[in-house]
Amino acid sequence: MSKSETLIAHLVELRSRLLNSFLAWLLVFICLFPWASDLYALLAQPMLAKLPQGGQMIATDVTTPFFVPLKVAMMAAFVIALPFVLFQLWRFVAPGLYAHEKKLVLPLIVASTLLFGCGMAFAYFAVFPVVFGFITAAAPAGVAVMTDIDKYLSFVMGMFLAFGVTFEVPIAVVVLVRMGVVSVKKLRELRSYVIVGAFVVAAVVTPPDVVSQFMLAIPLWLLYEAGMVVAGWIGARANPSVDSVRHDG
Repeated sequence: MSKSETLIAHLVELRSRLLNSFLAWLLVFICLFPWASDLYALLAQPMLAKLPQGGQMIATDVTTPFFVPLKVAMMAAFVIALPFVLFQLWRFVAPGLYAHEKKLVLPLIVASTLLFGCGMAFAYFAVFPVVFGFITAAAPAGVAVMTDIDKYLSFVMGMFLAFGVTFEVPIAVVVLVRMGVVSVKKLRELRSYVIVGAFVVAAVVTPPDVVSQFMLAIPLWLLYEAGMVVAGWIGARANPSVDSVRHDG
């Protein structure tokens, strides 16, 4: 098979995988569409719970009450379909991987999906009540907090992304170590810089209250430590210690 034919075959395979992923997302979205408003109500619950009695959110554009719940349903559908999308990605790249790479990539895909979901759950159940409580408490006297639902959605999605990516830190650490880019020993030496960087990142992506910044920075640091532990464990299994080799000899 010539190079051009090989390229065409890869493009056809990629198109098939992308189409399968899109159809999976579309099917989930169609199933969720009737409950789009309920999904938005669930997403807005952390904010509504912190508003004063009778407080509510507002829509400043004519079409916002329709399109915002629609966006929420689309994003929820993507999260639900994500394991299948990643599986399609795995099926596309698997033929070009060595056996030991296949053993590593599939667990990483599963772990990254679970960790991203854990990051979103941590933001929703732990961070949002603190952040929104701070925002409503900090409002000056005589100011009614009535957030626009579109801006609220943008803020929540940004926080979901920030915490989802933060929870991917162990995956990044393991991959860097396994690729030989950096060693576990070097990562330990960089610990102090990582801690400082974690607080800098938290100060940038979270509201200006100390509690929410700590709630991002501390998990970021702990997940970095967890990544080093897992990377060291995987490395120890892949390369038995010298003592064990001598003992076997």
